[in-house]
Amino acid sequence: MGIAFDYAPDRPEHIEAILNGLDRYNPETTTIFQDYVTQQCEDRTYDCYANLALLKLYQFNPHLTRDEPTTNILVKALTVFPSPDFSLLLHLLPPHILSPTSTSSASGPTPAAGDAPLSEAVQKLSLLNSLLEQANYSGFWATLDSDDLYADLIADVNGFEELMRVRIASCVGQGCREVERGVCEGWLNLSGKEFEGFVTEICGWGIDHSDGSTAVIRIPVNKENEAKGTVVREEVRFDQFSRVIRRAYEQPA
Repeated sequence: MGIAFDYAPDRPEHIEAILNGLDRYNPETTTIFQDYVTQQCEDRTYDCYANLALLKLYQFNPHLTRDEPTTNILVKALTVFPSPDFSLLLHLLPPHILSPTSTSSASGPTPAAGDAPLSEAVQKLSLLNSLLEQANYSGFWATLDSDDLYADLIADVNGFEELMRVRIASCVGQGCREVERGVCEGWLNLSGKEFEGFVTEICGWGIDHSDGSTAVIRIPVNKENEAKGTVVREEVRFDQFSRVIRRAYEQPA
């Protein structure tokens, strides 16, 4: 049986009570959910269900929308990729936030104060999510280091880079058995002793220097990266086969 969508083992009791009652739609609970987002950022927990509830309150009460909790929710969603949480949360944001600021139509609705910076932040975080979905991990780190705005966006999320490194390593471990060291260093944005310590102590992978020129990272076999043969069996009854032969003989030359 899979894990329930709304399951969060670290969810406080008062948040659980709000989510299971009518107060979930009470605008007065907005500040409670915002404080809970801050708590998630600080203690490295994650509660998508509660974060969706906050964005839903913003949707019903646009005047209560705050940029920082919104971007923090999206940054936290990045740390649990390849789950679809980021896209799910993104679809609760208003259209004028999702549209690039440079292409906003002059005839369209005028964004509220603060919407332009939020739109830019959402676009940048969406780019990071796209790079992760494409497994372009080197591009993800390069983009993250390319603009000071990224540093501001992830500043509130404690251990963001470490969390991302663990998620990337998890995905690599599911799809690879061996990777050249240089490639793996780019994927994890680590080098030297830091890289060696992470792959051996945290990931449990091995470093093979037997080639001499290029070290190779060896990933142990697991149920995800193990090559499995598939036998395809096609059953054809004798009467079907005989009909095909008969039609071939009956066709005029």
